[in-house]
Amino acid sequence: MPKVLVGIKRVVDYNVRVRVKPDGSGVALDGVKMSINPFDEIALEEALRIKERGAADEVVVASVGSAECQTQLRTALAMGADRALLVETAPAAGAPGGDLGLEPLTLARVLLALVQREQPLMVILGKQAIDDDNSQTGQMLAALWGRPQATFASKIELAADKATVVREVDAGLETLEVDLPAVFTTDLRLNEPRYVKLPDIMKAKRKPLETLSLSSLGVEARARVKAVRFEPPAPRQQGIRVRDAAELVAALKQKGLL
Repeated sequence: MPKVLVGIKRVVDYNVRVRVKPDGSGVALDGVKMSINPFDEIALEEALRIKERGAADEVVVASVGSAECQTQLRTALAMGADRALLVETAPAAGAPGGDLGLEPLTLARVLLALVQREQPLMVILGKQAIDDDNSQTGQMLAALWGRPQATFASKIELAADKATVVREVDAGLETLEVDLPAVFTTDLRLNEPRYVKLPDIMKAKRKPLETLSLSSLGVEARARVKAVRFEPPAPRQQGIRVRDAAELVAALKQKGLL
C-alpha cells in the first residue's frame, strides 16, 4: 500500500511575539501557545490531498520531541492523518521550540529510521521550521536515504512512479521530474491547510499514536553546535512619512543614504 510520511515540529505559534529570557539562556515559553510549524501544516495538507486523489492509501505523521508533542500530533490526526508516531526525547534547556533542540542531521537520521520502518512512497516535510530556520533536514534525509529530492515545492503532480514538481527558486520557478520514492519540502504557495472541525478532533482521540525512543531506532543524539546566548533583535528605528518622491530624496540625502 502506498503511504506518505509527513514530519511535523512543535513550535511557538507564529502569532505569538517571541521573548528572550532575561538571562539570555533561551526563549521564554511559560504560558506560550505552541502549534504545528506552519510549513509542516502545508506538508500535511498536501499529503492528505494526495490520499484523497487516490494516489496513497495512508498518511503517517511523525514528530520528534517531548511528550507535549502529542498535542500537535493529535491536531494532525484531526486534520486527517491515519496514524501518528512520536519519537520521544527529553526537553533541552533553551531550545527555541521548547522541545528538544536536536540538530538537523540527527532529525534526518531519525526520519531515515522511520522511512526504513514504514517504507513510504513519499516523505513530505516543511521547507524549514520557523524557530531555527535551518532548512536542512529534508535535504539531509534525501542524501542519507539515497533518493531524489524536490525542495521548496509550490506544486506537486504524481504520475505512476514519478512526480513533477514546480519549485520556487531565486530566479523564479523551476520544474523537476523525480523518481519515487522521494523527499519533498513544501513552500508557502503549495496549498492552504484545512480547518480542523470539532467532530474530527473527537475522532482523532481514537486514532493510533505510537511512542518510540531514539535508542529503539538506533539513533544517537550528538550535539555538534551549542547555543551560548540568545538575544532579541535590535528595535527598529521610527520611520517618517513623506508626501512625494522629492521629499523622499531630500530625506535620504539628509541621512547620508544618497
